[in-house]
Amino acid sequence: MRTRFLTIVGWLALALAMAPALAADLPARGYAKAPAKAAAYDWSGFYLGLNGGAALSRECLTVNSVAGKSVLPNSEGCHQATGGLAGGQIGYRWQSASFVFGIEGQGDWAKLTGSNASQTALIPYGNQTKVDALGLLTGQAGYAWSNILAYAKGGAAITDNKYASAFTGNGLVFNQASDTRWGGTVGTGIEIGLAPNWSVTAEYDHLFMGKASLNFPQSSVAVPRSDTIGQAVDMGTVRMNYRFGGPVIPKY
Repeated sequence: MRTRFLTIVGWLALALAMAPALAADLPARGYAKAPAKAAAYDWSGFYLGLNGGAALSRECLTVNSVAGKSVLPNSEGCHQATGGLAGGQIGYRWQSASFVFGIEGQGDWAKLTGSNASQTALIPYGNQTKVDALGLLTGQAGYAWSNILAYAKGGAAITDNKYASAFTGNGLVFNQASDTRWGGTVGTGIEIGLAPNWSVTAEYDHLFMGKASLNFPQSSVAVPRSDTIGQAVDMGTVRMNYRFGGPVIPKY
């Protein structure tokens, strides 16, 4: 037993003595570069795009004067002018980590129409509205999950409107007026980045257009009158953008 124990100890000692020499003969371990992390989608840069959708403009009219004489404010009722719209947008975005900020201008041709029977008429007539165009100038703030961006926006809005009054029986238009008014807007959207620089968006905006006083001039069959018209617009659009610049930023 003692002889076997001494033999094992001898072999262990010999192995320990030879270990440094064997290690010296092994090839040096090469440096391995850390694998790159998944590329992050980059939302920064200029972009240009097209949009299309639908909108609803709520119009409420109140008579203030007839034939140049003031009257007690008398509501003529409200109606909704609805229809489609199409146009484009241009903007610029900055990205810091997952936060995205930007500015944007948008313009749309529109065909929103609607009418209601006047509640003040002695001879029945209806008030008609046509919204021809809308525009937005907004700032944006959002949060990105790689190629998915959720954002809110707010700023100024403009609408181009035409108003008319027509007799109910024969449809004859006897009063007309138009205005271009400024207001405010807030909105929100979800944008998905596509390969490589394209993105598609679903967006909703509400326009606070306030109230404006319009003069309907005298015609051959009607005296002049002045109305206060309140307006608020809800619009939903689908947008396609092309962003200029590289779509990704590799990070290690």
